[in-house]
Amino acid sequence: MNLQTILLVVGAIAVVLTLVVGLIIKGHKSWLMTFLQNFCGVFFLFSGWVKAVDPLGTAYKLEQYFSAFESTFEGTWFSFIVPIFPFFESMKVGLSVGTIVFEIILGIMLLLGHRTKFLSWAFFLIILFFTFLTGFTYLTGYVPQGVNFFQIGQWAEFKETNMQVTDCGCFGDFLKLKPFVSFMKDIGLMFPAVYFLFKHKDMHKLFSKGVRDIIVGISIVGLLIYCMSNYVWDLPHADFRPFKAGADVRTQKQVEMDAAGNVEILGWKFMNANTGEEVSLMNPDYMAIYKDYPKEEGWSVDQIKSQPSIEATKISDYEISDSDGNDATEELLNDPNASIMIVSHKMKGDGYEKKTSTYMDTVILRYDTITGIDNQLQILTIDTIVEKTITKTDYKWESDFAAKYRDVIKPFTDAARQSGIKVYGVAGGAVKEQLEDFSEEMGLGFEFYTADDILLKTIVRSNPGIVLWKDGKILDKWHENKLPTFESVKEAYLK
Repeated sequence: MNLQTILLVVGAIAVVLTLVVGLIIKGHKSWLMTFLQNFCGVFFLFSGWVKAVDPLGTAYKLEQYFSAFESTFEGTWFSFIVPIFPFFESMKVGLSVGTIVFEIILGIMLLLGHRTKFLSWAFFLIILFFTFLTGFTYLTGYVPQGVNFFQIGQWAEFKETNMQVTDCGCFGDFLKLKPFVSFMKDIGLMFPAVYFLFKHKDMHKLFSKGVRDIIVGISIVGLLIYCMSNYVWDLPHADFRPFKAGADVRTQKQVEMDAAGNVEILGWKFMNANTGEEVSLMNPDYMAIYKDYPKEEGWSVDQIKSQPSIEATKISDYEISDSDGNDATEELLNDPNASIMIVSHKMKGDGYEKKTSTYMDTVILRYDTITGIDNQLQILTIDTIVEKTITKTDYKWESDFAAKYRDVIKPFTDAARQSGIKVYGVAGGAVKEQLEDFSEEMGLGFEFYTADDILLKTIVRSNPGIVLWKDGKILDKWHENKLPTFESVKEAYLK
């Protein structure tokens, strides 16, 4: 599904609702106003719902924005606001849920025509906020590496690789929009937003004010519970990510890699850093003059490539390494047997002290030669022994995080290992010493691998999360709060 299809479906629903309000309920004052209320209301309900099924996805997107804003404002006249972004980042999940619920409630209020003055201003401000975000996202494509956003005179040609946030997250993982498309969408929504400000008295109103208050109040409570059910107590009930249950990761990764490898170089784009001149040459033209072009210094060159036959997903980034940094991706994906992956995108613990131990070490050896009657014999002799010390970081693990492994994960994985099922952990942002300390302290008995934390967040929205694999396919996955017994998993998947 694309944005055009969504707009057509939303528009069709809005037409039906407008006819119901105008011809059956007869509660409208303006056909245009009623249609815009219904269109924007349905649109907000849909865009809010696809984010409400996965509030953590929106939280991770907000985290990217806060990081981008922090680096953008640092070292500028606006540096005084920089400290607020780490604070916002620490509150990202709460801000995510609040934004999602607010968006859906605005959609409901638009359909009902509830508190129209407040509604019109709230709708205008949130569209203005979204427009700022999507506009910033798009415009960063003009900002080369090493150049600050506010150094407008040093902006260059638009490149997607320059953008610090690659998509706005307007529709969560349901639909990825290019930043320019998202920006244009929000510019378009500014027209009804301004119209509502000046004409809010013409909005239709359904039911009495008291009934509308009850509907909105119940909706807020229900939406908060619904959002929390999709990350606190369980996984999102609808999974729009590429690593959903049933996904053939191994095959899809190979298909995407083949598509990327078959991209053709169509031509070359030259840019002169001194003059700003740009020249694009397709291969036939370039090959005729390449020996003589460019003649001057200061030119940089980029390839003009064809588009891959299929768009890459996060599966293309699926890479797992062992604790020593060796690539283990193919080994794990090509395992024909069932295996259980325990995913932790963050190991919640910090090194808090150094344990020191001493031992005696031989540092100098000497060969002594003894001459006999018929030959010479060399004897290895210890010349010097010194005392050496080694230090080891001890880790203090967060009690809740450790309890999840000790009380939930370990009984499950112990039963799996006893049945001959391979179990391994994958952690984000962890070092070998840290993983060894955790595994030893928890008594887990299985090997830990490492991977990018963003990849692990995409695979499963739980920390820790459990993923059942077989032959490169994801059979199922569970939130740690909803992990069934191993016997029930064995009965359902491993007969």
